[in-house]
Amino acid sequence: MWLLLLLVLVVGARIVYGARRGSDASGSAGGAPGQSAPARSVPVVGVAARQGEMPVYLTGLGSVTAYNTATVKSRVGGQLVSVGFQEGQLVHEGDVLAEVDPRPFQVQLTQAEGQMARDVAQLKDAKATLERFRSLLADGVIAKQDYDDKLAAAGQFEGAIKVDQGLIDNANLQLTYSRITAPITGRAGLRLVDVGNIVQPNDANGVVVIAQIQPIAVVFTIPEDELPAVLAKLRQSEHLPVEAYDRAGNRQIASGWLHAIDNQIDRSTGTTRLKGVFANDDGALYPNQFVNVHLLLDVRKEAVLVPTAAIQRGPQGTFVYAVKPDRTVEVRPVVLGPQSDTDTAIERGVAVGDVVVVDGIDKLRAGTLVDVSPPRAAGAAAASDGRPPAAAPTAPPA
Repeated sequence: MWLLLLLVLVVGARIVYGARRGSDASGSAGGAPGQSAPARSVPVVGVAARQGEMPVYLTGLGSVTAYNTATVKSRVGGQLVSVGFQEGQLVHEGDVLAEVDPRPFQVQLTQAEGQMARDVAQLKDAKATLERFRSLLADGVIAKQDYDDKLAAAGQFEGAIKVDQGLIDNANLQLTYSRITAPITGRAGLRLVDVGNIVQPNDANGVVVIAQIQPIAVVFTIPEDELPAVLAKLRQSEHLPVEAYDRAGNRQIASGWLHAIDNQIDRSTGTTRLKGVFANDDGALYPNQFVNVHLLLDVRKEAVLVPTAAIQRGPQGTFVYAVKPDRTVEVRPVVLGPQSDTDTAIERGVAVGDVVVVDGIDKLRAGTLVDVSPPRAAGAAAASDGRPPAAAPTAPPA
């Protein structure tokens, strides 16, 4: 028994010795007793606030409309004998679009010309008779009444000739109207009547509808509260640029100018309608197309700009995480100005050169120690995925 007891004591002593040795090793590796481990820094991406220009845009939803629209109708009645345009074709003012059977009007012209020739001959005879009666009246052979009758007859034939001339002009006009021409330059729509049908001036649909798309217009709305600022710019005779974007609002389609403002406000929506005009040389805009419209109202000079990604919102309002010289962050309330898709103007709260955090914000609190790195350049990002950097956008034409 005493041998077994001795063996247990030896094993216990070795276990206690090993535990003490491990504790001493861990103490020496962790530092001196009572000393806390150093705080770890959070990696973030920071950008310094810069000074630059910030455009002030008013945005609205718009619909493309033709600058002018004309429903082409026949001015005379008759059978449509030919169509001289292709559906969807760009036609010019004065181009012949269709023709109504001209034969009835040619017959009317021939009748009017024949009647005029008859009246001219009668007038010539009446004038010759009048000259003879004038001589007889001077010799006292005839009474004055006979001479006055011949004078009146000559006057009647002169009036008949003027009526005949009017009939001839009217027949020529009908012949001209039998050729239906384009009243404006634009794109022809689908044909509304086929060859062989009888057309009349009072037809509701007409022959074709022409829409002028170069230039073209965009009608859009803005809130009534923003109308005074637009009117103030127009009173200063300023041309306000208007930009049209696609349905998603990502791609700019065309650039133009503000043309007119409606004369009333829609009380049901609290908005007013504006019209912008676009050259549309490339045909990018099409009637009834839905677009997002950006109206450039002003450009802020020397504004303090930070990336929009740095702006945070909380119960106390908008704020940013600003990096202090000791590499800790502070929550700094800011007052926002105009903003774009990438940058936001700061009215108050950030000065030029202050570093704000744009990435890694979810791990931050006031006083957090950070390790700030600059954002990756666009060229490096493009090189990493094998694509060339995107070209810088060009300014809209003046």
